[in-house]
Amino acid sequence: MSSPESSNSNRMLARIAAILDAVEGSAASASELARRSGLSVSTAHRLALSLVEYGFLRRTQGGDFQLGHRFVRTALENAALPVLTRLRDETGETAQLWLRRGDDRICALSVDSQQELKATLPVGARVALPAGSSGGILARVPEALEELERHGWVESVAKRTPGLGSVSVPVESGGQLIAAVCLAVPLTRVQASPGKDFGEQVRAAAERIGSELDSSGQG
Repeated sequence: MSSPESSNSNRMLARIAAILDAVEGSAASASELARRSGLSVSTAHRLALSLVEYGFLRRTQGGDFQLGHRFVRTALENAALPVLTRLRDETGETAQLWLRRGDDRICALSVDSQQELKATLPVGARVALPAGSSGGILARVPEALEELERHGWVESVAKRTPGLGSVSVPVESGGQLIAAVCLAVPLTRVQASPGKDFGEQVRAAAERIGSELDSSGQG
């Protein structure tokens, strides 16, 4: 015989599953979530907002709900890997994809430079926000957003690690900030600055990834 606590947990999981099933394949408003799941509008809306907070759902610009980054991560990585590889080959430097996780950023992909002296971090590495050029973007630091508005990229010169610099650009899909593309560079190979040397190439890479997500319907 199940306990009351177990029954409540199962009921909550069933409701969460119903909400996730309701957005699979297409976005939905709170009222549409309620219709598809059989829940009341208030319950569907409350659960959907909680799922947004944990990344299982996200809001569109119009306020509808759709699957969040925890489900589109594979699509993001599939879209990003060939673009990052091309960026690495074009620049000779390490190209990375960073995602926000709470108060940290996590390295989702890294295509390392093939040169002996290189900047690199392993996939899964976590760095506290807002350190680094991608950290400023993901944490929405005002100074970083102003630099992004001026140049189209954000750079960091030996701010987090002596001797290393980086330039980053946000990946956006469906009007939402999804990730940040970062090119990490030993300063000994920088001529003007990381941004001036490589910013346009990083910006183009981030736009290609976002366009791929939009065209695949994962944005």
